[in-house]
Amino acid sequence: MTDYNIGAKIKELRRAKKMTLQDVANETGFSTALISQIENNNVSPPIATLSKISNFFDVKIGHFFAENEEECPYEVIRSTERTVIPKVVSKDGTNHGYFYESLSVRKKNTKMDPFLLTLNEKVTNTDTYSHNGEEFLFVMKGTAELLLDDQHITLNEGDSVYFDATIKHRLFSTGNGEVKVLAVVMR
Repeated sequence: MTDYNIGAKIKELRRAKKMTLQDVANETGFSTALISQIENNNVSPPIATLSKISNFFDVKIGHFFAENEEECPYEVIRSTERTVIPKVVSKDGTNHGYFYESLSVRKKNTKMDPFLLTLNEKVTNTDTYSHNGEEFLFVMKGTAELLLDDQHITLNEGDSVYFDATIKHRLFSTGNGEVKVLAVVMR
């Protein structure tokens, strides 16, 4: 498992644009404290947060996981090569109840970013998130609850959902064991 320095890449993009933490916070709607924590790798951003940051800097989410700039017409990511993004937290600093793995990092100019989500604990914080684009979720194992606007949708193993990601949303574990979800975020 490779360790990607997401925070340093965000800081590099910010500095290349000669922006302060406050500038990025104003443009993305996140607090300067959160941007600073992400840049210093104290926390890992949820996918929705990383999506907003990548859109702001006009890069694909995979930019934060790429090891080099070499383009390839296809990409194979072995299970041992996946990047696990731990310590995913909410805006208020509480645990988000999941971690994720990027399933594509080297392919450039793509229209989608695939992830494997593992929901491993029940959480009480029900903050929702939104970002540009569309999202597709497929429950591979377990049962999850999707909060989509004000609707609570139960998703069982084998169920899928496709939605406009500008709708406020959040995926939760029901607390009945580990949940594995294939998530595809499209620009």
